[in-house]
Amino acid sequence: MEWTLFYRTAILYLAVLLSIRIMGKREVGQLSAFDLVVAIMIAELGALAIEQVEMPMYLGLVPIAALVILEISLSFLSMKNHTIRRIVNGSPSIVIANGKIIEKELRKLRYNISDLLGQLREKDVANIADVQYAVLETSGELSVLLKAAKRPVTPKDLDLPIKYEGMPTPLIFDGHIHFKNLQRLQLDEQWLLVELRKQGLSGIKDVLFASLDTDGVLFVSEKERATKKPAAK
Repeated sequence: MEWTLFYRTAILYLAVLLSIRIMGKREVGQLSAFDLVVAIMIAELGALAIEQVEMPMYLGLVPIAALVILEISLSFLSMKNHTIRRIVNGSPSIVIANGKIIEKELRKLRYNISDLLGQLREKDVANIADVQYAVLETSGELSVLLKAAKRPVTPKDLDLPIKYEGMPTPLIFDGHIHFKNLQRLQLDEQWLLVELRKQGLSGIKDVLFASLDTDGVLFVSEKERATKKPAAK
């Protein structure tokens, strides 16, 4: 019985995990109502199939596969048809326009002023009068566009020259070298060791995380018990 529960749990875990991956990468807060319902139903079907050992495995896997196919099909149709997209996912709602709260929209959404103020504070906005538009997205996230006079100044506003800033490339994770990234940068392990010694570290195992930015600067976060050596001159 114990082994039966074990392998059923393992198979259904992998099936649910695969289903979620197939349906796409989205955070919980970004799920539409339809996506959330499908995720809950898949979890419930998995739990039911694990608990009822006498039930054949396929009776738990088939409904999960059916939900995945249904979700993918509706997602595809939503991409092609605006009406279906609005029915399945809903549509964004403007709750503030030109610094004025749209009371009618708040009532329709059952969205109170306290919730609105709280989400504005999360966006570092203290004064509604500073808001040009605020849109409540279908995921429940509030998008805020400030008035021109209240937006942060950018280098473009000041006609300042800027240089390209790309993503830093991770090179070490918890004492292990990411050789693929190292090779992509046309560097080798010996170069990495030399750079670590310059920062007073004895080896790769002493590094929790290291990355190289587009300016060629190596960032190193050492482990708490790293062995320190005098920095190379």
